[in-house]
Amino acid sequence: MPRILLVDDEASILSVLGTLLKAEGYECVPALAGEKGKEMLLAEEFDLMISDIRMQPINGMELLKVAHEERPNMAVIMLTAYGSVETAIEALKLGAFDYITKPFKVDELLITVQRALEYNKAINENADLKAQLGTRYHLENIVAESPAMQNVCEMIKRVAPTDTTVLIYGESGTGKELVARAIHSCSRRKDQKFLAVNCAALPEPLLESEMFGHAKGAFTGAATAKEGLLETANGGTVFLDEIASMPLSIQGKFLRVLQEKEVRRVGSNQDIPIDVRILAATNTKLESLMEEGKFREDLYYRLSVIPIEIKPLHERPEDILPLAYNVITAETPEGQDPPVLEAEAAAILESYAWPGNVRELENAIKHAITFASDNKITKEVLPPKIAATPVSASSRSASSKLDASKCKSLKAFIRAKEKEYLQQVLSHSEGDKEKAAKALKISLATLYRKLPEEPE
Repeated sequence: MPRILLVDDEASILSVLGTLLKAEGYECVPALAGEKGKEMLLAEEFDLMISDIRMQPINGMELLKVAHEERPNMAVIMLTAYGSVETAIEALKLGAFDYITKPFKVDELLITVQRALEYNKAINENADLKAQLGTRYHLENIVAESPAMQNVCEMIKRVAPTDTTVLIYGESGTGKELVARAIHSCSRRKDQKFLAVNCAALPEPLLESEMFGHAKGAFTGAATAKEGLLETANGGTVFLDEIASMPLSIQGKFLRVLQEKEVRRVGSNQDIPIDVRILAATNTKLESLMEEGKFREDLYYRLSVIPIEIKPLHERPEDILPLAYNVITAETPEGQDPPVLEAEAAAILESYAWPGNVRELENAIKHAITFASDNKITKEVLPPKIAATPVSASSRSASSKLDASKCKSLKAFIRAKEKEYLQQVLSHSEGDKEKAAKALKISLATLYRKLPEEPE
């Protein structure tokens, strides 16, 4: 329900406005004169302010300036009995959505209010979308319903602000690069380059050239000098995937880069200073490779200053269905309703072992969406290997519960999450509502309004 702040120095106008707008389903908060309006404006959040222009000592233009500075996401409609062009233009220049002259027509008022709220909603949704696109690899993009993934997110938040080297361990398909990108995006280097290289995908000579670069004439075909990834990413982050596959000959050179913070191109004797953060990942325990003499012990200790382990998907079943819904949403074209994941199919997803982890789950959902009919994902459209999975009673029960919860409206879901977060902040503030409101950057009145009613 949109909240509207009504400001006028005539009580009768406030009464009429409140009666009209409440009948349309709006929540109205009256403020008699500019001083009270400013107080309410600074204390609480509103979707729209309707204010008279001619008031003393604080007039509507001054309130409009305060609104523009303190509540930039709120729409403003001005009321004036002096409907001069000059007054209207000045109000619009200061950021007002529109103005209405007194005495106003009811239809004109209601249409203007509706347009202002719709416009404001569109602007805010666009801002939210931009924010989401700008944080594609932030923690918001990591599904973390399970305690194991929540721990990973906590580790990311702790290590991201530092320049410490991080070693990420996890089976293939668990999302190691996603974690690396999240670390980079939450770090001071977020505006610099993030470059990734798969150490297992390149032969030794090419990997060495890709990482360190080469001088002109360093080998046959090196017609020009080339800078490597470590130089190119200077100031940013380099992610070395499958570092267990790095040849021993390159391991020694790379160790020197970590120790000296400088790189030497292949075929050159010149050292080039660099400033890069190294994030590495492996699906093989490096300790066993060290015992076999296939991985340098000194490099291992340089890399594993902070280890982060991503558990396989079968060990964190709480993440399976949220991940599935994420893929369904991502694969649904804009403007279309996402396919419904039926309870039986959801139970199968929970029961399957997922040897290919998140990558296999993503592929399975994409396969199901391709063959879905009537906009439903059923057992029949899952890949045959997965569809044949026996379903346990516990999985069927849990899936049914989750399926029912998905029937809640998005507004109800967001409201539930908001209440949950408010309770967490309040608990962290040891029940001190003023402290909690300050931490949340909202007024105490707003906190009381948003909190669920306490049992008597």
